[in-house]
Amino acid sequence: MLPYSTLQQAEATVGRELTFAEKLWFNYSANIPDYIINVHGFIFLLLVYSLIPLPYVLAELSKSKEMNKYKIQPKVKRPFSDIFSCYKNVMQIFLLGGPMLIITYSNMKLIGIRTNLPLPSKWEMFWQILVYFVVEDYINYWIHRWLHTKWGYEKIHHVHHEYTAPIAYAAPYAHWAENLILGTPTFLGPVFIPGHIVTFMLWLALRQIQSLESHSGYDFSWNPIKYIPFYGGAEFHDYHHYVGCHSQSNFAPVFTYCDYLYGTNKGYLYHKSLLHKRDDWKPHQEDGD
Repeated sequence: MLPYSTLQQAEATVGRELTFAEKLWFNYSANIPDYIINVHGFIFLLLVYSLIPLPYVLAELSKSKEMNKYKIQPKVKRPFSDIFSCYKNVMQIFLLGGPMLIITYSNMKLIGIRTNLPLPSKWEMFWQILVYFVVEDYINYWIHRWLHTKWGYEKIHHVHHEYTAPIAYAAPYAHWAENLILGTPTFLGPVFIPGHIVTFMLWLALRQIQSLESHSGYDFSWNPIKYIPFYGGAEFHDYHHYVGCHSQSNFAPVFTYCDYLYGTNKGYLYHKSLLHKRDDWKPHQEDGD
């Protein structure tokens, strides 16, 4: 809840006229507790998870040859029942985790995430979110490598690899311990550089969208995020699922530089070079498939 009851008081505190976005934020948050803002953020993230994968689902269920040429593992098609079962299982975990909102809210206040005015500038949000991506990506690279040790894979990570040909809804499909372990670095960037709750929720939404895309099973040539430097994307991560428990490649969740620096992209690059020699090349399409 904002510490001022009128728009005039808010502008007097900020020392200038509020921007259009700030006026919207004032009208939304002036009279509701911060905890309710957190609840609304949770609902927003559920909507992101539910709606963003729908184009990929339609592509998966269609019999369009045009769509199938972008399918990374074109011989694997998931029926609607399988896709819906995955969505239902993940949503049950999300909803059971609702009580964690109390803990999340307390931690957000503790690390200094604010809800008041002024709102951050576009550049402030950009640089903060970039730092959040880099911090989380680097730490989760090493955690992911640990999850591919014999103990980590057999006890925890094998659940996520049930989908050797991943679908978008399977991005958070994992053992509860894995979601907890890999989810922790998501909050480390905001711990180091706390910002506004709008930045925080945008960061969580963008990270979720990125994860959904990298598990989508489709590599669309027109996808603009393919032009982000060092971005891995769907094809990069799909190979990791394709190899499964034997994978010692492509551990980074977002970017590719860690796998390049530490030599864990060699299997992927070798596999890709072999496939590119084929005239009828399709990622992960083997002879006799």
